Amino acid sequence: MSIATYEEILDLPNHPEKVLVDVRGADEVAKTGKIPSSINIPLEQVAKAFSPETSTEEFQRLYAVPKPAFDNNIIMSCRTGQRSQTAIDTITALGYTNARNYKGSWTEWAEKQGK
Repeated sequence: MSIATYEEILDLPNHPEKVLVDVRGADEVAKTGKIPSSINIPLEQVAKAFSPETSTEEFQRLYAVPKPAFDNNIIMSCRTGQRSQTAIDTITALGYTNARNYKGSWTEWAEKQGK
């Protein structure tokens, strides 16, 4: 499994084909902030959100972005890279084939951004 790097995350605004999903809880995101361009889908909602039963329309309504296709480039992040790995395992089991972990996650991002 490949790992997403800080430099790649920094360049995400130039790559709309990539989706960055922050799996921290909404309260945690509200307290610390988020990586620009990331969407928040708390870990406990990941299986349902990415399930084939969740329609593209429902995903768009809930998260304000199109639902990724099974082969889209999806990057998961959290605070330290552990919950994001669990999220990757979850969506991989659902059939997603191009999910990667930003192991540095919020901790690395905030440190390098001076937050």
